[in-house]
Amino acid sequence: MTAETDIVVEDHLTADRMGNPGFKVLSTPALVQLFEAASIRAIAPHRDLPLSGSVGMRIEVEHVAATPIGMHVRCTAKVVNVDGRRVSFTLEAHDEKELIGKGTHERFLVDPAKFLARVEVKAQ
Repeated sequence: MTAETDIVVEDHLTADRMGNPGFKVLSTPALVQLFEAASIRAIAPHRDLPLSGSVGMRIEVEHVAATPIGMHVRCTAKVVNVDGRRVSFTLEAHDEKELIGKGTHERFLVDPAKFLARVEVKAQ
């Protein structure tokens, strides 16, 4: 199971917008969000059981190269292990020139109704 996210780097995705003035390149938080979105997409077609949702548990990312505004980025998440409700992924991101990021991610499959009920109790 593999999925991708594709974006063009825009100003709102830059390190400059995340509080690092002058760095008009894809921010690490934006890269992490793209990796998480790809991971969710990789397991979404297989959500045919009551555990139809997932939550992120762990992510480890190396952001190894900068990507300027206007450049295209493709992030790939590949399922490498399913252990009960825990799903593990490898991650890679490339811009038009090179590898820009890599890492691993783990998601936990949940029943959305039960999960949100616990969150609501906590919020009270």
